[in-house]
Amino acid sequence: MLIDIAFFPWAVYLLFALNITMAATVIFLERRDPSATWAWVMVLFFLPLLGFIFYLVFGQNLSKRRLFDWDDKKKIGLEERISHQKHAIKNDIYPFVNPNTKENAKLVYMLLSHNDAVLSEDNNVDIFTDGAEKFNSLMDDIRSAKNHIHIQYYIFRLDDLGKKLVDLLTEKAKAGVEVCLLYDDMGSRMLSRKQFKKLIEAGGVVETFFPSSLPFINLRLNYRNHRKIVVIDGQIGYVGGFNVGDEYLGKNPSFGYWRDTHLRITGSAVHALQTRFILDWNQASKRHDFMYEERLFPVPKTVGDAAMQIVTSGPDSEWEQIKVGYIKLIATAKKSIYIQTPYFIPDASILDALRIAALSGVDVKIMIPNKPDHPFVYWATYSYAGELMKAGAKIYIYNAGFIHAKTIVVDERLSSVGTANIDVRSFRLNFEVNAFMYDYETGKRLARIFRKDMNVSYELTPNLYYNRSNIIKFKESVSRLLSPIL
Repeated sequence: MLIDIAFFPWAVYLLFALNITMAATVIFLERRDPSATWAWVMVLFFLPLLGFIFYLVFGQNLSKRRLFDWDDKKKIGLEERISHQKHAIKNDIYPFVNPNTKENAKLVYMLLSHNDAVLSEDNNVDIFTDGAEKFNSLMDDIRSAKNHIHIQYYIFRLDDLGKKLVDLLTEKAKAGVEVCLLYDDMGSRMLSRKQFKKLIEAGGVVETFFPSSLPFINLRLNYRNHRKIVVIDGQIGYVGGFNVGDEYLGKNPSFGYWRDTHLRITGSAVHALQTRFILDWNQASKRHDFMYEERLFPVPKTVGDAAMQIVTSGPDSEWEQIKVGYIKLIATAKKSIYIQTPYFIPDASILDALRIAALSGVDVKIMIPNKPDHPFVYWATYSYAGELMKAGAKIYIYNAGFIHAKTIVVDERLSSVGTANIDVRSFRLNFEVNAFMYDYETGKRLARIFRKDMNVSYELTPNLYYNRSNIIKFKESVSRLLSPIL
């Protein structure tokens, strides 16, 4: 079969026109961050056909329409509490229980005003850094559940750990406990609802976030629900970095020991986690939306003295709430900033905040992994870490496995633990959740954990960094160039 050679110029013209159209969309219509705009324009320019496909899959912005809504929020008194707290904090009449919280009233007010992150000061916090300990605790709490188990993970694998957890959930569903399981379709791309047949037959309900119409393939690679939330009987909440899978127990030889940070919370903050779960669930569910019931928001049985706000962010919101919370935390530092993150690809605002802190004499320490799970992301991380080192920050490479913790500790008195990495994807593309804590004891514990991890890490010294090979320098340069769209 002969191919009309005259067709090729028209194909080139069409491709060129498509590239111009996509570039114009990126520049004029989507109003992106300038660095991301230039990155996409370069991809479209240097990879005319592939760039167009990449943009369709990775690049489209999510509409700012409200994806999550729940009219019954007013029934739990949330709007009234937010209004009261905003008024009292703004007029300096709020009766803070914790003096540390009062000292950071501006941060509290910012997260309250722009994220509806209600302040609660009656919480207990347990910290887990080991997967076996975290899942043993979680399963013990599930066994004790009397009314409901709400469970949400980005990655849910039906390996040994996943099957053990599903079997337990099935047992509780048979006993009459309400079991609702939500997983992200991209993070758990090898899953389907059919694989939860026994749980569903027992009365459990399973839903998928942003599912694809094609089996095992989801073309919407961005805008994933990266949150990990469990709420049991409205009394116990879990949030942090661990997903469900054997690798989180250290059973994957490619990663070795999996070092993460996860919280078990009791107190009023569990109501905020419950609200977040219900919002995510109702968005994903087509048949089983939640209506307000008192059983979902019981009076806390366990009362402590840890103050916190549950902060969420996502591409559907105007503000990058977790990011601006990080910046405010960094800006308050007087002595120290300890950060643990698997991916360190800060935008200019975070990078400047950390650079200014380091140049001001604040002890800035950042801990990153010693091995990549995403090569481009790893080398971009290495590049940014090297840049901060020039300002006086100390960089530590965790050498006892893979560190996946998302933790910030400031002056050993303020802290944040959750699902958000320090990268553009977490700040702008994924749906995330973090606990911002104003508790001396929690801050000291997290600082002690960081220093313990230093014993199994090595410092990336200027000599080590500047003597890296030319191949590594090339990888860094390419990855740094692509970092706004990684």
